[in-house]
Amino acid sequence: MKTKTHQYAPFNTLRTHLLIIVLVVVTGSVQAQTNFEKGMSKAFNLWQADKTYQAENMFERIAKAESNGWLPHYYIAQLNSLKSWNVKDETVLKAQLDKAQTHLDTAMALSENNAELLVMQAQVYTNWVAFDGMTYGMKYSNKITELYAKAYAIDASNPRVAFGKAEWAMGSAKYFGQDTAPYCRAIEASILLFDTFKAESDLHPSWGKERAKEVAASCKK
Repeated sequence: MKTKTHQYAPFNTLRTHLLIIVLVVVTGSVQAQTNFEKGMSKAFNLWQADKTYQAENMFERIAKAESNGWLPHYYIAQLNSLKSWNVKDETVLKAQLDKAQTHLDTAMALSENNAELLVMQAQVYTNWVAFDGMTYGMKYSNKITELYAKAYAIDASNPRVAFGKAEWAMGSAKYFGQDTAPYCRAIEASILLFDTFKAESDLHPSWGKERAKEVAASCKK
């Protein structure tokens, strides 16, 4: 007597094949994520070791490999913003801030209404104002205020939003000879947010607390 072939055998075979395909895809995704995290961690370590050129190159390689991720573009913009604070040569400044802007534009296209990106955009505009207030103040001051207001509307609990908004307002108040006490209090409040804010991952922005503490201390002098 012949053994009957199970009527669901083709379905079982198909299910097995699909399971294998799913496992391959999932495994590939996990591996890609692991490579992304490893690359980002290496870039952060280079940055921490003051090897900013190498760190920026690493972020650029990651940005090319991870075309849908905004974080590498964010950190390239931040690196170029930070490098620009003490630059005296406008040609050098423009090259750095143009690069920051290019990567910010890409990041914003990938992640809309992102409070972190709005803060970084405000930082880049502030670089221009700090370099030459007479030339760039009129062009960017209102935009910076609007960026912080928009970021605050999106996420008022973000410490970089709260601190940046207060620091910019305090700088404007100083410029116009106004009382800075309300902004000093806002900066003090932002420091508390750094202790309670939960970043989406270890790779997401977490900077700002030490700077906030420095500005808060200057209020007491």
